[in-house]
This record gives sequence, C-alpha cells and structure tokens, in this order.
Amino acid sequence: MARNQFGGFGGPNIQQLMKQAQKMQAQMEKAQEELDAKEYEASAGGGMVTCKVSGKREILSLTIKPEAVDPEDIEMLQDMIMAAVNEALRQGEETRESTMSAMAPKGMGGMF
Repeated sequence: MARNQFGGFGGPNIQQLMKQAQKMQAQMEKAQEELDAKEYEASAGGGMVTCKVSGKREILSLTIKPEAVDPEDIEMLQDMIMAAVNEALRQGEETRESTMSAMAPKGMGGMF
C-alpha cells in the first residue's frame, strides 16, 4: 500500500492534524483577546460628538461638546451620536474581520 503525502496509509496523520488544529485554536484565542482589548474612537459633526468603543463592542465613552446641544434641533444631535457610535463600531469590526480572516486556512477567509 502506498503512503500518501501526509505520511500515513490512505489518510492524513491524525495526530499531526490535531496538533495543527490546537495550534491554530491557540493563535485564534490569543488574537481574540488582543482584539477584545483594543479601543476604537470616532467622531461626528466636526468633532462635536466623539465615541470610544472596545473590541468587545461596548461603548467606553461618549463625549458631546456643549455647543452641539441645541434644544431646537435634537435630531441633529441624535444623528451625530449614531454616526460616531456606528463608525467606531465599524472600525472595530473591520479590524476583527481582517485579523481573523488572515489567520484562517486558505479558502476559509470569509468565515469570520
């Protein structure tokens, strides 16, 4: 019986595959921890509203300059807050996607 490219007869070396899977899992867990620890900040309205979020997708701070508060135009303030929060979250998600996709085996990059 002929040996295949993985060194076994008829199938891959299971122990080698398990070691590779464990190594990949450890790398992904470490990357996840690093991503969770990162912070992302974005602003809207020319810096009138600033939002900082964690890699865990939690709002860490929200700063609103006093001059952004116009009792006659609450909708504009709401829009600025949403824009700043969404942009900070988008930055975090983009970083997470690119980091995790880079670690995935070829052909599996879109899984994350």
